[in-house]
Amino acid sequence: MTPTLAHPRIHRADGRARDWAEIQERMLVPLYEAVYERLGVGTATRLLGVGCGSGLALLMAAARGATVTGCDPDDQRLALARQRLLPAPQWGIPAPSRGRTRLVPGGPEAAAAATNDAPLFTVITAFDPAAPPSALVPALRAASGLAERGSPVVLAGWGPPERCATGRVLRVAARLAEPRGAAVETRLSGRDDLEDMARGAGLRPDGSGRVSCPFGYPDMDSAVRGLVSTGLFDAAAAATDVDQVRKELREALHPYRRADGTVRMENVFRYLVARV
Repeated sequence: MTPTLAHPRIHRADGRARDWAEIQERMLVPLYEAVYERLGVGTATRLLGVGCGSGLALLMAAARGATVTGCDPDDQRLALARQRLLPAPQWGIPAPSRGRTRLVPGGPEAAAAATNDAPLFTVITAFDPAAPPSALVPALRAASGLAERGSPVVLAGWGPPERCATGRVLRVAARLAEPRGAAVETRLSGRDDLEDMARGAGLRPDGSGRVSCPFGYPDMDSAVRGLVSTGLFDAAAAATDVDQVRKELREALHPYRRADGTVRMENVFRYLVARV
């Protein structure tokens, strides 16, 4: 069976994929930049993005000259990635990444089938902090078989709870989804969870870093939509309902609402560099 990063996303037709692409994904730009700078991503890089989502991280790597391949089981997010990286020629939008980009529905094994004649990858990334470990570990194990020996594999997650204001808001998910929400809390606060996942996938940890990734929104509605789009509140919505989740999210976000109506939460994200 092909490992994927699939985790339930409620109401696929409600525009959450676009909310992720237009509101939430940009919050992780400092993380992407820090990783690419540390690894020297450039024209010689052949990068595989596992759980690439709507493709912003791939777009940034392609802008540095990398050849990129992305895989994701979410068809809606992947469709948005195609719009970013492979715009239709008739739209008249320049696509410098065309010919150096592949986007594949599914997991790493699907990417392997689509790139079976291509050279092995030199960098693998798994940036989605909402990806459940039970899915991420087998996906990384499959992906590492597609990389050159010694290549870096990058995992990302939340930093220390005391330095992640959003962690306090995400406790809404844990409380509403009990007992399923316990998995969310563990994912947020485990000090060595990235190392444990890397070793579970047969990888060798080889350094880590921390990056400031503040979550800033123009208004409360955007904050709620952005956070819901992560998928971290799906279990809570299934246990109660979407309206209840949104109501409690607004209450939890109230301390982070500024006088001008904007919402801002300071966060630190952590990334691990492991080796194949």
